Amino acid sequence: MEKIITVGLGEYAVSQDPEEILVAYGLGSCVGIGMYDQRINLAGLLHALLPIHPMGSADQQSRYVDTGIKLLLEEMGKKGADRSRLIVRIAGGANMLVAPGFTGSFNIGTRNIEAAYSTLYSLKMPIAGKEVGGTTGRTVKFYVKDGRMTIRSIGNQEREV
Repeated sequence: MEKIITVGLGEYAVSQDPEEILVAYGLGSCVGIGMYDQRINLAGLLHALLPIHPMGSADQQSRYVDTGIKLLLEEMGKKGADRSRLIVRIAGGANMLVAPGFTGSFNIGTRNIEAAYSTLYSLKMPIAGKEVGGTTGRTVKFYVKDGRMTIRSIGNQEREV
């Protein structure tokens, strides 16, 4: 029987239980970053809210794309993951505030995507699959048993990334 593990805003989860599905509901401008080590069946999912952690802030690091990716990677390493084996998938980063007069500074979704690309590139971690951008929110499911990531947005069928 499948068990849903909800990954809330600014949280991450790591699991080796093949019955579990890590789910980030309603990704708007947020990004969901999934990592999977198929050799040890270890999956992790980050639900990051903002792009860059402010220097000197005591704010929760998993809320931010740059520091959240590093926290997820560290946690997976503690459980035996090898960074060279990790399969990375990313979803979300929609620009939810689309209206005349809004400037690029409000495009948090775009900034989240750029922060994810930059951080993963600096860590030499290629992205195996993605569905990012647009103006529609998504729900992401990351299956621990096989590392699949599926996405569903309003009015669309669930699809695999």
